[in-house]
Amino acid sequence: MSLELKKAIDQISKDKGLDRDMLIDTLEEAVRTSVARKFGDEMDAEVSYNDETGEIDVYQFKIVVKEVENPNSEISLEDARAHDPSVQLDDEMGFRVKIEDLGRIAAQSAKQVIIQRMRDAEQEIIYEEYKDRRGEIVSGIIQRRDKAGWIINLGRTEALLPKEEQIPREHYKRGDRVQAILIDVRKEGRGPQVIVSRAHRDYMAALFRREVPEVDDGTVQIMGVSRDPGSRAKAAVMSRDRDVDPVGACVGIRGSRIQNIVQEMRGERIDIVVWSPDIATYARNALSPAVISRIVVDEEENLLEVIVPDDQLTNAIGRKGQNVKLAAKLLGWKIDIYTETRYNEANAIGRGLEQIASVAEISIEQFIAAGFQSIERLREADDEELSSALGLAPGKIADLRAAINFLAPQAQDDADADTGPEAEAAPDAEQDAAQASVQEQGEGTEAEAKE
Repeated sequence: MSLELKKAIDQISKDKGLDRDMLIDTLEEAVRTSVARKFGDEMDAEVSYNDETGEIDVYQFKIVVKEVENPNSEISLEDARAHDPSVQLDDEMGFRVKIEDLGRIAAQSAKQVIIQRMRDAEQEIIYEEYKDRRGEIVSGIIQRRDKAGWIINLGRTEALLPKEEQIPREHYKRGDRVQAILIDVRKEGRGPQVIVSRAHRDYMAALFRREVPEVDDGTVQIMGVSRDPGSRAKAAVMSRDRDVDPVGACVGIRGSRIQNIVQEMRGERIDIVVWSPDIATYARNALSPAVISRIVVDEEENLLEVIVPDDQLTNAIGRKGQNVKLAAKLLGWKIDIYTETRYNEANAIGRGLEQIASVAEISIEQFIAAGFQSIERLREADDEELSSALGLAPGKIADLRAAINFLAPQAQDDADADTGPEAEAAPDAEQDAAQASVQEQGEGTEAEAKE
């Protein structure tokens, strides 16, 4: 029996990766608990594992007294001297307790304690092993479907691939081998829960680190990634070595490196753009392949006004707004896109309003707040509406009318000069669709994403 116990401890320690001393401590604690349940908490017992013999030694200690009041902790002098003639009053004597004397219930209790402690220890080891592996690519076998997603067998533990972390339209079946990025490890009642993702932006960055040696050694740095999983993505790169082309390094000879990543992403199209500290240059690169006429930067509002030729609006916005949406995520800025025609028209109208507001001594904010966003709208309003909406006296209304009559023709001439003949020839439908606004805040750089 003793050899079997020793072999069991050694085998469990090896198979489960559990510390041998921890197993012995757990075993001693389980037996100690069983002794307390069998004889009561008042019993003074000592439990120890003998590594040489492989046996568990249990000793009960009693105080030598004249009259016994508690048999579990006391022994009479007469009974004590039957074991040791030299014993004296108040001495402490130890008596060996056989494990078999603990009974079936106590033994079963000890077994349950051992199993639970081993399970807790194993779960703690798994948590410690995976908690520092966030951001790593892991590989496993699809095991089963769960209500929250797919369960992947990683070997020592299982991982959950939630539905929202899967690439859309990607299908799995039991036995498929998949890889994903480890994004979280949670402590739960049933043990540590490992969460993985294939849709996370950091998964693409991790694939670049794996496939591109220059990224892995830091020569080329991934400055940001934005993804529409399964469809399209943008990755911003920069080189710390002037002799290394960051885009060429990521693409590889004949596209070998990028094709490996695209294949793993199930055909997701990847645009690799050059990062720049200048936000306007960075935006031009991010909105590629669209041709950009100019960019107006509003740092206070974190807004970029991007002006493109009339025939480049579709390229800039992309299918269902995908190109500008991914660019906005990549930059972390809001992006408004205008055609040159619409932007010039808007500016002409704006200049006219500012001039009218200045002559009439009214702020342009008052006009806009009252719903007068064009000169024509002001011209159409009657005196009562102007007085009610803007709080103007009759004399001020007259000044306003004079300013409109005087400046409106000039504003129209400015608009004609700015837009040119091509703007006059533009179809009405294109004019209505010329402005595209993306209000989605970006997700930042890869380093800011290691949250």
